Amino acid sequence: MLIKLARLSLWNRRGTVLMTVLSLVISISLLLGIDHLRHEAKNSFTSTVSGTDLIVGARSGQLNLLLYSIFRIGNATANISWETYQRIQRHPQIAWTIPISLGDSHRGYRVVGTNQDYFEFYRYAGQQQLQLAQGVIFDDVYDTVLGSEVATRLGYQLGQEIVLAHGIGQVSFSEHKDKPFTVVGILAPTGTPVDQSVHVSLEGIEAIHIDWQQGAPMPGRRVSAEQALEMDLTPKAITAFLVGLNSRAATFLVQRQINEFRGEPLTAILPGVALAELWQMLSMVERLLLVITVLVLLAGLVGMTTTLLASMKERQREIAILRAVGAHPGTLFWLVQLEVLLITLASLVLAMAVLMVGLWFGQDLLASRYGLFIGLNPIRDSSLQLMGLVLGLALLLGCIPSWLAYRRALTDGLSVRL
Repeated sequence: MLIKLARLSLWNRRGTVLMTVLSLVISISLLLGIDHLRHEAKNSFTSTVSGTDLIVGARSGQLNLLLYSIFRIGNATANISWETYQRIQRHPQIAWTIPISLGDSHRGYRVVGTNQDYFEFYRYAGQQQLQLAQGVIFDDVYDTVLGSEVATRLGYQLGQEIVLAHGIGQVSFSEHKDKPFTVVGILAPTGTPVDQSVHVSLEGIEAIHIDWQQGAPMPGRRVSAEQALEMDLTPKAITAFLVGLNSRAATFLVQRQINEFRGEPLTAILPGVALAELWQMLSMVERLLLVITVLVLLAGLVGMTTTLLASMKERQREIAILRAVGAHPGTLFWLVQLEVLLITLASLVLAMAVLMVGLWFGQDLLASRYGLFIGLNPIRDSSLQLMGLVLGLALLLGCIPSWLAYRRALTDGLSVRL
């Protein structure tokens, strides 16, 4: 009976109740959304690379090296000569290496120049190996293996030809049209930046730049795709390389030796340490966003309380009639609390629905632009705890209008002052 009465009372004031619910939906969506994005971003970054002991690049900060080599964010400060790479590769403690050459793109997706070791040794999300959904690994100079998102979003199939572009912009006017690549393989989804990458051989990277200099075609020199195949396509430089060691105990020794390498300035980093530094840098921003969201939520809850308080004067006759038919003052207290509960529950359900719809629409954008792969299910232990906290705060603040209704039930009569 009390639930029906509360529902009818809210329907009678549906205009103000709707605005209150809308305010709460926005604030709760922000709170749950930030919490979900925080967890998913951390999981996305952490699962991107697994089993790699060191990442080596030209001398720079470890965060910059981690971001461009693994997450395809930003650019390298310099390259590593092929001779240096081969010299370090022969280190007795190094079991395998994966060379990476960056700097080109295809319709906004980064091109990764590498070799077959990439598909054999690269691991993600707890030592999972890359798998082909279709086709084979590249074997020819002008072969390419696409990440799952590249193939899906651009509608590419095996055997189709694509043209790479110089630079990493969404639109490029410097394309290697004279040397197209053929799609020979498509990788299975990984939920990492691998899905957004176009993989080609190091020789392919060398071939398309053989008649280029400083980011532009060399005037008066034209080398066809067939002519390039007859030339020496040994890479002159790479951007970075991943390292796997024979023993984890040798990690710091090898890292120090690479950092002190005299041939050219290099930086060797531990992926886990770099990720920890990244989260430490972002923790202040994370806390600030959380504080702002909590303040927005409190503003919404206070607005709900204010709306209920403002409606108390309009409900004097309602309260008096309920008292006349035998309603106990405590009943009126719980009636208002039940209204608060219904408003909050409706707001929580709608906020979760809004958040899931927003994630569904924004998932591709976050993946393609920022390399973040966000799950569509925001329900987890922390989100349930936050929803419980929201409900508790709402009922706590709802005690103010509920107590006022209780007091008026004790003092007011059937007469209403106009």
